[in-house]
Amino acid sequence: MSRYQHPRQIQKLAGLNLKENRSGKHRGKTRITKRGRPQLRALLYKAIRPLVAKNPVFKALHTYYTTRQENPLRKQQSLIALCCRLIRIMFVLARKQINFDMNKMMKDTPLCGQSQSLAT
Repeated sequence: MSRYQHPRQIQKLAGLNLKENRSGKHRGKTRITKRGRPQLRALLYKAIRPLVAKNPVFKALHTYYTTRQENPLRKQQSLIALCCRLIRIMFVLARKQINFDMNKMMKDTPLCGQSQSLAT
């Protein structure tokens, strides 16, 4: 982790960075590039699936991403967004040598009010 200055570099390494398909006036769908390491991408996906199924915080985030009023994501898009969030969490934990704190993770999301109920 010390070789990377920003978590987006790890996202790009995993091939999870977004790319818009466009040409001229045509604007296509935005997709992940898949130009990184497929094994890292698969590992992140395999790690996020049980987190969404068993962890109440990640389950709430997944529900929020798929049901929000403005720009709701499809289930697969939500899982990819959570993979990117997991990269950011692991990057900060490794860089700052701190333990995971759910309240710090939830403070920048609209689910702040629910984070206290999820902790108990």
